[in-house]
Amino acid sequence: MIKTDIIIIGAGPTGLFAVFEAGLLKLKCHLIDSLPKAGGQCAEIYPKKPIYDIPSRPEILAGDLVDQLMKQIQPFQPGFTLGETAQEIQKQEDGSFVVTTNKGTQHQAAVVAIAGGLGTFEPRKPDLANLAKWEDKGVDYIIREPEKYRDKKILIAGGGDSALDWTIVLAEVAQSVTLVHRRNEFRGALDSVEKVQALKDQNKIKLITPAQVSALEGEKYLTGVTISQEATSVTQPVDYFIPLFGLTPKLGPIAQWGLEIEKNAIKVDNSLDYQTNIPGIYAIGDVNTYPGKLKLILCGFHEATLMCQSAFKRIYPNKRNVLKYTTVSGISGFDGSRKEAQKSTIKTIE
Repeated sequence: MIKTDIIIIGAGPTGLFAVFEAGLLKLKCHLIDSLPKAGGQCAEIYPKKPIYDIPSRPEILAGDLVDQLMKQIQPFQPGFTLGETAQEIQKQEDGSFVVTTNKGTQHQAAVVAIAGGLGTFEPRKPDLANLAKWEDKGVDYIIREPEKYRDKKILIAGGGDSALDWTIVLAEVAQSVTLVHRRNEFRGALDSVEKVQALKDQNKIKLITPAQVSALEGEKYLTGVTISQEATSVTQPVDYFIPLFGLTPKLGPIAQWGLEIEKNAIKVDNSLDYQTNIPGIYAIGDVNTYPGKLKLILCGFHEATLMCQSAFKRIYPNKRNVLKYTTVSGISGFDGSRKEAQKSTIKTIE
């Protein structure tokens, strides 16, 4: 049995920052994540994707953000159970919770914070004949390493932020980039739309709208796609076809824990501490919902901060916590030169 103060389910940016805020209150954390490494989507799905809305960082790669968060929490030596899924939760007679993973690992704490992002994901796939034939042979649904596409002919389909952002990034890497979208209007950020339009005007990318990919061709590997636009169709040679139509999220086992669910998200009380309908269980980050919810990393950081303040009161009801600014109190574990503290203990599954 792994015992701690707060069990955090999900080791993405919000879960990692919660370790820092808990550490300032002298609370220990242990994180559980089904992925083999910490970082959530930022590490597993788009580590090289630039993020623009982190305070003080005009731009930071998702993977670099994870690295910086890991450095930030090193002084507090959190524990990790990686490569395992939180399967069951049971409330004990003393009010604590025991969370058991699919591998049978048990964790006990007075507080559970669910920071599972949007849950587990399946890519939304286009309805194309024999699509599976070329999966991992020219058809990719997730971009992890842009260098894979250096000097290659790329066709991206989609109209959201991912399609726009990766078009901008790969325009500097690939031999050619074509963006196809079934509408003239895009769903992504206006700034990204303007950048894509500028790349088109500079002949650095090809933009085809309204249109859609209607067929794929090739033998062992993908060699071409058919693009249909109104009454015409053209075949274009490609090395990679990357449909970025988003991911379908699923809460997984968490949906069976008796929590109040609304539109595949966990309802919380945002008037105070982001607690769920079960006292002692909180939900922070993209996994929760409440009036006015914004699914942004920086909002998850705010939610994690208030959650930790509430968790302290729950764990130590008779103690008074006085808010101290880190500029005054410092951070235990860092010396004047901010040397790295001891590495966290990580439990992984081979």
